[in-house]
Amino acid sequence: MNTFKYLTIILLSVLLVSCGSNSGQKKSDFSIITNAIKGNISINETLKLSLENKKNHAIDSVLYLLNGKKISESTSLKDFKLGKQTIEATVYFNNENQVTTSVITILNNEIPKVYTYKIINEYPHDITSYTQGIEFFNDTLYESTGQYKESKLRKMNYKTGEVIKNIDLADEYFGEGLTILNNKVYQLTWQKGTGFVYDVNTFEKLSSFKYGNSKEGWGLCNNDTTLFKSDGTEKIWLLNPETLVEEDFIQVYTNKGKIVGINEMEWIEGKIYSNRYQKDGVAIINPKNGAVVGVIDFSPLKKLVTQHEGLDVLNGIAYNPKTKTIFVTGKRWDKLFEVEVVEK
Repeated sequence: MNTFKYLTIILLSVLLVSCGSNSGQKKSDFSIITNAIKGNISINETLKLSLENKKNHAIDSVLYLLNGKKISESTSLKDFKLGKQTIEATVYFNNENQVTTSVITILNNEIPKVYTYKIINEYPHDITSYTQGIEFFNDTLYESTGQYKESKLRKMNYKTGEVIKNIDLADEYFGEGLTILNNKVYQLTWQKGTGFVYDVNTFEKLSSFKYGNSKEGWGLCNNDTTLFKSDGTEKIWLLNPETLVEEDFIQVYTNKGKIVGINEMEWIEGKIYSNRYQKDGVAIINPKNGAVVGVIDFSPLKKLVTQHEGLDVLNGIAYNPKTKTIFVTGKRWDKLFEVEVVEK
């Protein structure tokens, strides 16, 4: 009797699991057809949509959404963001509805402009600093450095290299990018999912914050109202500076595809200038849609600094509003370069 009950329970459990696993897996009777070639479409094109009606239902209406925004069967993409975007179609028929989705990739329609530079000045820089981010505030240079047991936050006289103030991060943190807004310094750490907020003058730690969907901390910049955070992928996250919640993101794309390794960033005259990890250059990014509108080749600079075993890549870009010039350096570089960017 006990054996019979036991077998009955097992059979019922299997039946329930089977029923549960099949629920919600019904395939849609519809699929979305687009004019995107191999899933790719340019931002200057018009997206055209139709439905494959697999069972010839009498359709009453269809609601299309692109990235959560209502669209029609023929929609200009010029105001949409680049990157992978989801099309959702809700099909109404016979007093019921079904939802089906499709993913397209929106590319930029222009090739990035290529820029080079002229060196205006050279200044001393701490050769031991594994530079992760630099930014000017009141004509003073602030810097965040990385590596475990070496990470620090400091402010300096950029003309002399003198360190005015310095604090070390706890050994378990690998420092990353920084930005300054409303008299606060925001500093990221790499893989701990934690950032810190300091008083810009005293370096008193005011608070810490956790990341949201971005898994790592790489670079930071701001446009006076929003913080922009990179995480090493093609995504740049938009954070509310008060709540530090990730409210949105853009994806960095060219006319060919995505650009990953977005690292240290600086807001310069309405654009985001970003170092790419392990690349001795900078991408100029449209913050509204993620388009790479230009690239700057800084690769020759590395040969102008002291060559040593610990020398690493270009990383660190800052705009000084007083001089209206750009400053760049690298990881364990002994020079900070003031440059003028010029089109090739």
